[in-house]
Amino acid sequence: MATVGRVVGAGVLVVGLLGGAYLTADAYDMVPGGITLDPVPPGPSPFPAIPGVARAAAADPAPALGDPDPAVPMPAAGLLQAQVDALVADPRLGPATGIVVADQLTGEVLAANLADQPRTPASTTKLLTATAALGTLDPTMTLPTTVVEGAGDDELVLVGGGDMMLAAGAGDPTAVNGRAGLADLATLVAKDLQLRGTTSVRLRFDDTLFPGSRTAAGWTTAQVDLGYVAPVTSLAVDLARTRTDVEYAPRAQDPSLQAARAFADRLAEAGITVEGAPTRATAASDARVIGEVRSAPLAELVRFMLTTSDNTQAEVVGRLVAIGQGLPASFSGGTQAVVHAVSTLGVDTAGIHLGDCSGLASGSAIAPRQLVAALALVLDGQHQALRDVAVGMPIAGLTGTLFDRFTGTPAAGLLRAKTGSLPGVTSLAGTLVTADGRRLVFAVMADGTPAGGQVRPRQAIDAFVSGLAACGCR
Repeated sequence: MATVGRVVGAGVLVVGLLGGAYLTADAYDMVPGGITLDPVPPGPSPFPAIPGVARAAAADPAPALGDPDPAVPMPAAGLLQAQVDALVADPRLGPATGIVVADQLTGEVLAANLADQPRTPASTTKLLTATAALGTLDPTMTLPTTVVEGAGDDELVLVGGGDMMLAAGAGDPTAVNGRAGLADLATLVAKDLQLRGTTSVRLRFDDTLFPGSRTAAGWTTAQVDLGYVAPVTSLAVDLARTRTDVEYAPRAQDPSLQAARAFADRLAEAGITVEGAPTRATAASDARVIGEVRSAPLAELVRFMLTTSDNTQAEVVGRLVAIGQGLPASFSGGTQAVVHAVSTLGVDTAGIHLGDCSGLASGSAIAPRQLVAALALVLDGQHQALRDVAVGMPIAGLTGTLFDRFTGTPAAGLLRAKTGSLPGVTSLAGTLVTADGRRLVFAVMADGTPAGGQVRPRQAIDAFVSGLAACGCR
């Protein structure tokens, strides 16, 4: 019995040693098992939503600009007026320059010239368009591009919802231009069709959301050909650019058709044959939605528009304001809606006339005091959504249309402003912080500049604004 016990004991010991060895090997992931010394892995990611079906999350809040400190002294008004008078007399700006410099905190006008006389605003018009949009619309709203059933089981209708920044391929969730992609939309549609056994379709496209003329009366053919603006439709890829290797690429004459052709190509890549060429149609209001993708939120669209000074996107934003007010999403509807919206927000709009919502068309007129009033509204803290207007303006020496201006000056990094440039017109309107830390709001509008381009007028204005930033106190 003793011998048997020793054998059993030895067997148990062997099993225990083997078991211990296995457990050790398991802990170091050398053999299969549930024990490990590795860190506990994170929980599984949530199941991904189908692209475009869910409404986009709220846009990130605009970075804080900081509230003005009333203890900081204001610049000497007499010194500021002397600087204004010197700029008005500068031959580089010509005979007609309107200027307003005001204190942001109090609203006091510290220096001015022809403050109430309407002038050609050029792209500073976009400040009003942006203010109207974020002051009256939901900043988290997104624009849908959908595919719905057409007249028969084999007919599809691509419906534009105002997104002119579609990606021709897959969408990029980190981008503004290209957030929604036609390849993603085609994948959704192809899956639906394949479940029904459909492999061949006819494609129509509906861009009726934006009715009327696609170009403003004050635009020239050259402006489209040179890439300064695209015909405005409710459906386009990459703002209707026909090339991607240059900043100002010629634009498609029919952006909606260009987008529909790109979508037909994406369907083919997804295994769906498109019979014939895409043609225009009007989708039934109750048509079944097969797939949908959505743009970046409105706040991001507005910031993109301001930073890049994109004329096409400004016209889209103006049409969205018109739709929000029940007006036609056209040039006349957009301009009327923008002026009305800014008025309801508290800006005196008497005498304002807009030829378009971007400032590209001839015939627009805004007074310097009105631009400053809009900027003061953006910065007063009472309308938090409007802070995205301030954040979207280019930063001197860093971003957008000011990335190469004001470098090495007191204004670099401390000036946010919207530029404006047309033949014979140079303007700048924004906000800056003085050497003492006081925030000023200003507008400079010169619409009689001598021939020779933008270089000399910009030099004069930049020197003036840099002087404002360097100003001392009273």
